[in-house]
Amino acid sequence: MMETMPSSSSPLDSLNQPLRIAYVVFAFCSAFFLGGLKAFLVGPIAAALLIIGNFGVILGLFPAHVGWTVYSIIKTNRVNAALKFALLLALPTLFGLWLALSISGSVLVGLGYGFFTPWVSTFEAFREDSETKKFLHSVVDGTWGTIRGSCTVVRDFADMCYHSYPLYLKEFRESPANLQPYSIRLLYVPACILVALLGLTVDVPLYTIIALIKSPYMLFKGWQRLLHDLISREGPFLETVCVPIAGLAILLWPLIVVGSVLLAIVSSIFIGLYSSVVVYQERSFRRGVAFVVAMVSEFDEYTNDWLYLREGSILPKPRYRKRKQSRSEEFSVGPTVAKGEASTSGSSGAPGLLVPKLAPSRSVREAIQEVKMVQIWENMMKSCEMRGRELIDSNSITSVNLIEWLGTKGNSQEFVGLGLPSYAFLQSLLYSIKCGSSGLLLSGGIEVNHLNRPQDRVVDWFFHPIMVLKDQIQVLKLREEEVSLLEKLVLYIGNSQSASASSSIPVIPQDALRLAQIQAISRRLVGIQRSISKFPTYRRRFRHVVKLLLAYSLSREGLDGSHSTTSASSNEIVIAEA
Repeated sequence: MMETMPSSSSPLDSLNQPLRIAYVVFAFCSAFFLGGLKAFLVGPIAAALLIIGNFGVILGLFPAHVGWTVYSIIKTNRVNAALKFALLLALPTLFGLWLALSISGSVLVGLGYGFFTPWVSTFEAFREDSETKKFLHSVVDGTWGTIRGSCTVVRDFADMCYHSYPLYLKEFRESPANLQPYSIRLLYVPACILVALLGLTVDVPLYTIIALIKSPYMLFKGWQRLLHDLISREGPFLETVCVPIAGLAILLWPLIVVGSVLLAIVSSIFIGLYSSVVVYQERSFRRGVAFVVAMVSEFDEYTNDWLYLREGSILPKPRYRKRKQSRSEEFSVGPTVAKGEASTSGSSGAPGLLVPKLAPSRSVREAIQEVKMVQIWENMMKSCEMRGRELIDSNSITSVNLIEWLGTKGNSQEFVGLGLPSYAFLQSLLYSIKCGSSGLLLSGGIEVNHLNRPQDRVVDWFFHPIMVLKDQIQVLKLREEEVSLLEKLVLYIGNSQSASASSSIPVIPQDALRLAQIQAISRRLVGIQRSISKFPTYRRRFRHVVKLLLAYSLSREGLDGSHSTTSASSNEIVIAEA
C-alpha cells in the first residue's frame, strides 16, 4: 500500500525533521529567485521568437488556407449543393475565429512558455542526486533549451498549417465515390444559421458566468487539496526532492484557474456553433434550440462533478436527440462534444471547463510506472530507423528515394513517408504477437497495455483500434509467405507494381477470401499511420529519421560528396534542413 511505501531513497530523508524543512525552504527560495532571474532574461527572447514566428505562419498562409478550403468544398463529392452553400456562408465566421483564437493563443502560449519554462526547469533541477549537478542544472536548464524550444514550436505549428491541414482537405476532397455523401435541404440552411447565432448569444455568456462564479471555489479547493498533500506528505509531496516543485504548483494555481476559465469561454464558442450541426443531424430547429439550452445545464453539472459540489444542475436540460447516438457518431463530432452528448444518456461528462482533478494525487513513484507518450513517440522513431536500415540493406529503399522525399513534399515517394513507418508498425505488431504480449511490445522490453498506457484522449483514439488489428492478425495465423505479402502491401501502400519490382516477389494466396483479409489489414495499418502522420511533431521527427537513413545509405554505398552530384545535392538538403 502507499502508506507503507518509503517516501524516498534520498540522503535528505536521513536528516532530522528541522534540517529537512530548512533545506526544503532554502531550496525553494533559491530556485524561485534564480528561476525568476532566468525567466526575466530568457523569457522575452523566447516569447518574441514564438509569437513572431507563429504570426508569420498564420498571416502568411491565411490566403492559401482560404483558397484551399474554398476549392475543397466546391470540389468534394461528400456534400450536396445546399450543404456546400451553407459551409461557404459559414467560412467567414470560421476563419475569423481562426485568426482571433490562433493569434491570441500564440500570444498566451509564447508568454507562458517563454517565462515559465525557465522557472519550472530550475525547480526540476532539484531532482538530481548530486548537489553539484543540482547547482549546474539549476543555472543552465531552461536557458538555451527554452529558446530552441520556441523555434521547435514554430516549426511544428508551421508543419500543422502547411502539411497536416492540406492533407485533411485532400482526403475530404478526394473521398471515395462509394461513401454516403452528407446532404441537407436548402430549407434547413437558415435554421442552422439562426441556431448557431443563438448558440453564441446564449452559451458564451452563460458559460462565462458559470466559470467565473465557480472559479473562486476552484481556487480555494485546489489550494486546500495541495496544502493537505503537503501536510500529510501525499501525492506530489511524497518525495522530498519534489517538494519545491509542488510548492511552485501552489503559487501557480491561480494561473491554472484563470486558464481553465479562458478554456471554458473558448469551448463555449464551438459548442454554440455546434448547435447548427444538431439542426442538420436531427432535421429540427426545435432540437437545435434544445441543444443550446441543454449544454448550459451539462456544463453546470460537469463543473459540479469536477469540483465535488452538489450533483446535477438546477438549470433545465431538454432532450435534443431523437435516439441515442452510437459510439462511432460520438467520436465523429470530436472529443469535446462527444462528452456532452454522452452525458445526456447517463454519463457525467460534458464539454466545457478544463478543470484539473482535485482528487488525491498519485505519488511520483506511482506515476513513473505509467508508460509516457514521449516513450511511445521516441520508440516509433527508433523503430522506423531500425527497419529503414534493414530495407536499405535489402535494397528496398535507396538513397535516391530518400533524397527525393526530402527534396520534394514527399508526394513522389509516398512509400518512404508512409510505407516505411507503416512497415515498422507492422513489425512491432508481429513481434508483440510472437512474444505473446497482451498489449503492444516496444523495443527495450516496454509493454504498452490497457493498464499502463498513457491516459490521453489521443491515445484512446488509436489504442483500441490497434489492439483490434493485432487480434485480427493473430486470429488469421499468417504463414510466412502471407506475412511477406502483407509486408510488401504495407511498404508499397498496396501498389502491386512496386511490390513486384522489389527484390523478392511475394506469393499471392489462391484463396480470394484470405487475400482480401490480408489486403484489408494492410489498408487499416496504412490508414492508422496516415492519421498519425498528421500530428504536428511527427513530420519534424520523421524527417530527422530520414536524414539519418540517408547518411547511412550514402556511407553504405561508399559515395563521397565531392565526387557525386547526387551526394552533393543530398548533403545540401541535409545541411539546409539542420
